[in-house]
Amino acid sequence: MSEAAKWYVVHTYSGYENKVAQNIEKVVENRKLHELIQEVRVPTERVTDPATNKEYERKTFPGYVLIKMVVTDDTWYIVRNTRGCTGFVGPASVPTPLTEEEVKKTFGIDVSVVEVKFKEGDRVQISGTAMDGFIGIVQSINLEERTVDLLVSMFGRETPTTLPINQVVAVDD
Repeated sequence: MSEAAKWYVVHTYSGYENKVAQNIEKVVENRKLHELIQEVRVPTERVTDPATNKEYERKTFPGYVLIKMVVTDDTWYIVRNTRGCTGFVGPASVPTPLTEEEVKKTFGIDVSVVEVKFKEGDRVQISGTAMDGFIGIVQSINLEERTVDLLVSMFGRETPTTLPINQVVAVDD
């Protein structure tokens, strides 16, 4: 793919956010466009109703859907002609990508690239924590949560621990 996918905001009729997202996902599935339209999200947050003390999901930006996509004539046409969609947010409805900072700050989606220089079974050194300098064996890596599960030998015992990826450094054997 010559162009990287970027995040765009699409305006919808009020109350149509989930339907628009589902319809776009269905078209992507049917036409096998996963590489061009990679993700569709309706921004929500969990809130608690003080009267009933029950949790529910509330749309943080009613009337808007986020789409991570590569803009081509086809993808633009698919999104623009989805029932309930009124157009892209941008001047004259021209798709304008959000910056990484806007996506992270406004929607809580971390889009920065995680570089991992180790794999499962590798020896790594812990840095930037109370366990500075300890060596561990990588058990698993979770890129979504940006964590790594380690088996660390502490005081003669193997101790499982989970740390952020940025607090682990590959050890040259």
